[in-house]
Amino acid sequence: MNLRSNHLEAASLLIFLVKVFSGKTLSCHQTEYLIGKECCPLCPSGNRVKTHCTESRSTSCLPCVNDTFMNLPTGLNKCFPCTTCGPDSGLKTNTSCTATTDSVCEPLEGFYCIDPTGNHCAAAQKHKQCQPGQYIKHRGAFSNADLKFSKL
Repeated sequence: MNLRSNHLEAASLLIFLVKVFSGKTLSCHQTEYLIGKECCPLCPSGNRVKTHCTESRSTSCLPCVNDTFMNLPTGLNKCFPCTTCGPDSGLKTNTSCTATTDSVCEPLEGFYCIDPTGNHCAAAQKHKQCQPGQYIKHRGAFSNADLKFSKL
């Protein structure tokens, strides 16, 4: 037996095994999630799973409440907690959390963003203050990390 026939036999065996075992895996439609051996319908955005589906009943869903949200259809049984934009972290709320969207934070006046994440700020730091005899050469911005100081 030569090397080429060994490769052909191995490839044939691999194809046979893939065909045998490919029927053993269950994949769900993109609007469903797998729980056990069932493909259950996803809960819509703004909701979470209350009870998973069975052979005789569909998925039961509940709305997200108490500062939680779910931004996509889901098979999860808990909503995500809303981000808190607290003044102690140098942040304020630009857009409030809803059942389908998280809060969007922005820096307080006199602060700049040190951790921009997507369309919001996750952490802010206070701008430097001028010392006596100094003035602001360039105003800080949403994400300007360093103010430039000049002597009078």
